[in-house]
Amino acid sequence: MATHAYWCESAWLTGGLARRVRIVVEGRTIRRLETDADPEPDDVRLHGVTLPGMANTHSHAFHRALRGRVNGSGGNFWSWREQMYAVAAELNPDRYFMLARAVFAEMVLAGITLVGEFHYVHHRPGGKPFGDPNAMSLAVRQAAEEAGIRLTLLDTCYLEGGLSGSGHVELHPGQRRFSDGTVDAWAARMSARRPETDRVRLGAAIHSVRAVRREDLPKVVAAAAGLPLHVHLSEQHGENLACQMFYGCTPTQLLDEAGALGGHLTAIHATHVTDHDIELLGGTGTGACFCPTTERDLADGIGPARALSDAGATLSLGSDQHVVIDPFEELRGLEMHERLVTNERDRFSPSDLVHAATFNGYRALGWSDGGHLSKGALADFVTVRTDTVTTAGSRPEQIVYSCVASDVSTVVVGGEVVVSEGRHRIGDVARLLGASIERVLPGATQ
Repeated sequence: MATHAYWCESAWLTGGLARRVRIVVEGRTIRRLETDADPEPDDVRLHGVTLPGMANTHSHAFHRALRGRVNGSGGNFWSWREQMYAVAAELNPDRYFMLARAVFAEMVLAGITLVGEFHYVHHRPGGKPFGDPNAMSLAVRQAAEEAGIRLTLLDTCYLEGGLSGSGHVELHPGQRRFSDGTVDAWAARMSARRPETDRVRLGAAIHSVRAVRREDLPKVVAAAAGLPLHVHLSEQHGENLACQMFYGCTPTQLLDEAGALGGHLTAIHATHVTDHDIELLGGTGTGACFCPTTERDLADGIGPARALSDAGATLSLGSDQHVVIDPFEELRGLEMHERLVTNERDRFSPSDLVHAATFNGYRALGWSDGGHLSKGALADFVTVRTDTVTTAGSRPEQIVYSCVASDVSTVVVGGEVVVSEGRHRIGDVARLLGASIERVLPGATQ
């Protein structure tokens, strides 16, 4: 098995920032780490700060087509959804492959080495399955492989059109392709997915308590046993109100009743959870994934990140609808949103923020063997330049407060260099994005 080494000017190890670090890679994993070391002649030299690979815990790849196109007409999350459905209606396996490949490549350029794709575009418009019922998820898998990113494919159960105070509503025409009809049909299709590989692992998701009935929630939990399980939770006040009116409890309480809470579950957003919800989530070790750029873009609100963390929930980060793809913006958002609501600084330490963006996300997606620089870990790491217009003068241990995605110079995934000198091995990612969005939304790039 081939062995090679990288010499890092600085590197963020499990104990914090260290200087002059050699990362010796054997195959796809880190064989050993040497600190205060001189570079050897054949070492790849990485100037700047090297961080563990970063995880995008929550992604809807096709939402990227909406960037820069859905502002200026007011509205809220619920009106934005109509525009999202219009994009979903244009997807087929070929178009989705092209779009997801470009979006995943954009992620890698930004320093993201693992993505959790919350995947619910399963069937043809109208709901008729493709010849291969998992054709759309296969397109996502192939896209990730070509983009050089690790993937956890979170196959999503989406059965109902929503929830009001009087009960669940029928599927919107734009939602029909998301639904398998029953939990059993969803579970049967999900179990027929292709096996895991060294770059792809499998997971499951409950879209929300709006989209899965109370009596069906335990069935989804049982079908997903042994897999990472994710769920949109209390993203909107409307969801909480409808759940309280119809079921007499909060969405978190509904999930607790179904046996869903625990270390295997990641609650996405958790924006409008109650104090009791926070106790339930933290006390069961349930994870919480915050998506700050999406939560502010959609006017969702600011979630109780510090309170959840203090209660015992593990925090991770995602870019969700990809209004930007920049893991540093997301991790700063976690801290800056706390500052806005508390009038206090440093609610999270730099190590807390790095951990949320790296190891916590890897763990939430079923990859606890990655997201950290240590012996035996997956050889996934990212180097950020310290000599750019955004980072010049920054202290290395505070680089995450100043750097942006374009400061990433090198990205290594499984010991392979995917980004070098800020360029992705796949080619011109901007051109790929433009071409793929044009296929989904003709005229979008004119």
